[in-house]
Amino acid sequence: MRKNHTLRIVMCALFAAMICVFTMLVQIPVPATGGYVNLGDGVILIGAFLLQPFYAAAAAGVGSMLADVLAGYVSYAPGTLVIKTCVALAASFIFRLMCRKKNGKVSLPGMIAAGVCAEIVMVLGYFVYEAVVLGIGAGASAGIPGNLGQGAVGILVACITAPLLLKNEELKNIMKK
Repeated sequence: MRKNHTLRIVMCALFAAMICVFTMLVQIPVPATGGYVNLGDGVILIGAFLLQPFYAAAAAGVGSMLADVLAGYVSYAPGTLVIKTCVALAASFIFRLMCRKKNGKVSLPGMIAAGVCAEIVMVLGYFVYEAVVLGIGAGASAGIPGNLGQGAVGILVACITAPLLLKNEELKNIMKK
């Protein structure tokens, strides 16, 4: 039991680090909001599809928040922690409801649906955070196209990568533990 718990924590930390790196790797600034578009959502969705929901959520929230702090977007860090945690939870739960079939195969349309629902959480979350907490008001709507693009790229990355990872028997055995 202890070994499984330790392995889950290690995988959670690994995904948090990967999310941080992929978030910081490519940053396209969104001048209207002061935020940026990145590749981190792809890794968040992959984590949501591979890890158990609460481990995926912890990795997404911490990894994304850490990227904001390290990149100098400290004002976004609290919102990012909450929003990305919710994104991973939504993706993970919807993925488990829609995608896991009895024969162990994953449904691509279900994976896309889970990603779309999760990224809607991200777009709405950042809109509310920017409008209310950061005080941008209606101007926060200028960030919606960039967030939609980021979400679309994240879904694409996850839907290409996750099925390949899920075919690996060793990785599947690690994730089941």
